[in-house]
Amino acid sequence: MADPKQNSPQQDDDVIGKAYDGRLMRRLLTYLRPYRLQVAISLVAILFTALADVLGPYLTKVAVDLYMTPGAAQRHASWTRHLSHSPMRGITQIALIYLGTLVLIYFLAFVQTYLMQWTGQKVMYDLRSQIFRHIQRMHIGFFDKNPTGRLVTRVTSDVDALNEMFTSGVVAIFEDVLVLAGIVFVMLRMSWWLALLAFSVLPFILIGTQIFRRSVRQSYRKIRTAIARINSHLQEHVSGMSVVQLFNREDRAFADFEVVNRQHLKAFKDAIMAYALYYPAVEILSSIAIAIIIWVGGGGVLRGAVTLGVLVAFIQYSQRFFRPIQDLSDKYNILQAAMAAAERVFKLLDTPPAIVSPVPAQTGDGSGRIEFHHVWFAYQGLADAQRAQIAAEGPASVSDVEWVLRDVSFTVEPGETAAIVGHTGAGKTTLSSLMMRFYDVQSGSVLVDGLDVREWDLTSLRRRFAVVLQDPVLFSGTISSNIRLGSDWITQQEIENAADQVNVGDFIRGLPGGFDEPVRERGSTLSTGQKQLINFARALAHDPKILILDEATSSVDTDTEIRVRQALTRLVTGRTSIVVAHRLSTIQSANCILVMHKGKLREIGSHQQLLAQHGLYWKLYRLQYRDQETAAPSTPNPQFAVTGD
Repeated sequence: MADPKQNSPQQDDDVIGKAYDGRLMRRLLTYLRPYRLQVAISLVAILFTALADVLGPYLTKVAVDLYMTPGAAQRHASWTRHLSHSPMRGITQIALIYLGTLVLIYFLAFVQTYLMQWTGQKVMYDLRSQIFRHIQRMHIGFFDKNPTGRLVTRVTSDVDALNEMFTSGVVAIFEDVLVLAGIVFVMLRMSWWLALLAFSVLPFILIGTQIFRRSVRQSYRKIRTAIARINSHLQEHVSGMSVVQLFNREDRAFADFEVVNRQHLKAFKDAIMAYALYYPAVEILSSIAIAIIIWVGGGGVLRGAVTLGVLVAFIQYSQRFFRPIQDLSDKYNILQAAMAAAERVFKLLDTPPAIVSPVPAQTGDGSGRIEFHHVWFAYQGLADAQRAQIAAEGPASVSDVEWVLRDVSFTVEPGETAAIVGHTGAGKTTLSSLMMRFYDVQSGSVLVDGLDVREWDLTSLRRRFAVVLQDPVLFSGTISSNIRLGSDWITQQEIENAADQVNVGDFIRGLPGGFDEPVRERGSTLSTGQKQLINFARALAHDPKILILDEATSSVDTDTEIRVRQALTRLVTGRTSIVVAHRLSTIQSANCILVMHKGKLREIGSHQQLLAQHGLYWKLYRLQYRDQETAAPSTPNPQFAVTGD
């Protein structure tokens, strides 16, 4: 059985954090600035709600002392002289006042709940928009190091935790504190010694609350860890269900899921036990406090030390006093979870994009020329000492770096087609990534249109390119939206023309919705070949200056590949094309072929020139391409034969 620790989530997902961090709280409160009016109204509503909540037992005291024990009437506040001298009418008046306070509490609670819930949703909207916008600005290397699940958690679960703090945490804490303060003040004013008796059980409640918090804290930590493991397990096995079923691993996968699922069950069991012990304990202690009040306060009533109304009010206040204490324990957990979520969210937002447009940004001459000058590149980050050594002695002097590219230099002239070949891991795809500045080189330079890509405006640079990858990428939406991909300047007629040119137009029109046919997640209702043809139509519709095809025809059959190559001849004409390919039919007629081996450019030349050298390309040809060349059909247009992949 698999060790669940092997699937443990990232460490920052396990962070509990402080119960309160002033720095994080101040930063979180800045998100409320656009909604200051709503928050101010909510705070006022909370204040009056707390006052109304405290007023109820006091009205009971007045009714009892003024009309049930008339001798105590002189002890009341001056406002009681406005009440009727008739007991029934006076009690009715007090009851109406009590009813009015209840209606007021209802109205204020409605205002406060509606405004804070709606404000919380707006804050969530703003925060999620900010996170997603920030993620979009991050370079591709960031996503190599940060799993998708972690980033999704930041936008969903962590923001939900912050919303709960805004709507149910801080607001409720503020209200509970006001109610507690009001009750303590009124009780001490009415009878300080009876109040001290009521508070005598507080030390025991505080000790129990501390134990409860510590226990629940550990349980919630285990719950979050277990949920992360469940999500990770589900993501892996649902996305790879075909492999699971093919190798008959259903039982093993279910057994592995049982392990992480049981951990979640056990973690919740511990939390349930803590709640089951804590709340009855608080109820018992509050009941003891009420019993003490009745016992000692009843004697005080008999001795004339306190009035009967005070005793009745103390009983009601005692019942209300311990309820906010219970709530504060729950809100402590909400606040703690929110602080941990805020720390994770702000850590993401504070991560600066490694690749940004320079100021001022420039654009090239529009020629379509691509140049690599002594490029050294590694995916791993470099320490300051390593950068200094590279600057002083050159990148070759740094031996502890896993270089993906080593001193690569070449030029692809405007309108030419260059093919890149080599074994897996030779650096073929890395070359195209550097052209679009998905990464920055550690040494050397990459020029597009005669300008170093580090001096380009990123948006303008990437608009020069269209890319078709080996794994076709489709998004939820429609077929038209996937071809247009947000480029509003592409007309519907241009979309249909592009689809016709790659021989997928008839297929699309045959669908129930035509070009408006819904596309589900990852294009699950389409075949791999159909998705790839839509990707070709996308590249055509965007009319790029530079075309990159990275194993692009490996997902279509031979007949479809031939028709696609024929249809895309017009796309290649007048454009610089970079082809990463294995098939001989896609590289034979390239203007130049770059042979990569272990990060170095070992050979460069045309197909015939490289074969004549009897070097590395000749060996690759004999090993990989000779049989394909024998079986491959003839191509009507040899120029596109180098760019269809």
